[in-house]
Amino acid sequence: MRRRAAFLGLLGALALPGAALARCEGVVPGQRVQNADRDFVGQDLDEIVERGWIEFAVYEDLPPYSWEEGGEPQGIDIGLGRIIAEALGVEPRFRFVTSGENLEADLRYNVWQGLPMGGADNIVANVMLHVPYDSTFACRVEQVVFSGQAYREQVAIAYRQDVYPEDVPTPAYFRFDLVAVENDTIADFYLASFEGGQMNANIRRFPSMALAMEALNRGDVPAAMGPRAMLEAGAGSGVLVATPPLPGLAVGAWTVGIAVHHSHRDLGYAVDDAIAAALADGRVAALFENAGLSFTPPER
Repeated sequence: MRRRAAFLGLLGALALPGAALARCEGVVPGQRVQNADRDFVGQDLDEIVERGWIEFAVYEDLPPYSWEEGGEPQGIDIGLGRIIAEALGVEPRFRFVTSGENLEADLRYNVWQGLPMGGADNIVANVMLHVPYDSTFACRVEQVVFSGQAYREQVAIAYRQDVYPEDVPTPAYFRFDLVAVENDTIADFYLASFEGGQMNANIRRFPSMALAMEALNRGDVPAAMGPRAMLEAGAGSGVLVATPPLPGLAVGAWTVGIAVHHSHRDLGYAVDDAIAAALADGRVAALFENAGLSFTPPER
């Protein structure tokens, strides 16, 4: 989630009231990185089909979206990659990547430039999965095409039913009760600033959402806040997940899609068609249902 925190902060800023602008009007593209001498990187759609496989960049250790278990890729995004590969008639391959300092760095390293000083085998992936979509952000990053919106994620609250038997806790409860979050995420930033920082002393920060949920399951804290799918995936017996109102949070939900290099728009169109077909016939929804997770269709 830390990889998305800066991006979601940007979404919050963009959601503030202001004049309506045409898409990309008034948006200054990000400065191009020096020594990025190739405008065409990776493989186009025909080359991918001819060689018989497609490579996806996915985040490591990000359940329930993507992780490895016994050497095998697992998760919602892995299933989505397999759906795309099947539609293209090729084999899916997954490259697990770590997160950079922000989303723009992740896109630079995995979609349009590669790692600096990465060596001869340092090449970008054909498609990056689990990329939050925002129209204004897309205008800033000219080197990337954002497509394939597959599902919606939102901030939610998990809580122990034995502590809150009659009502769902809202952020105001955490002025008095402990709450677990992943460090440096949108939930962390939101609660730390809520009502002038009144609940800072009650926030318990963890390196990952999975560890925060373990603390909740043990009863160390009565509640946790973060992405709904992560909360649902980590919820143990007696733990419920709800989406109460979050006052003051400008953007509490976001669409998740894919990213490809701008020179491979044909690939982006093909991937988008594959995901649209899987949304229409229920295969994307089935990925969530089979994992015991709630599914919200994307805004496309």
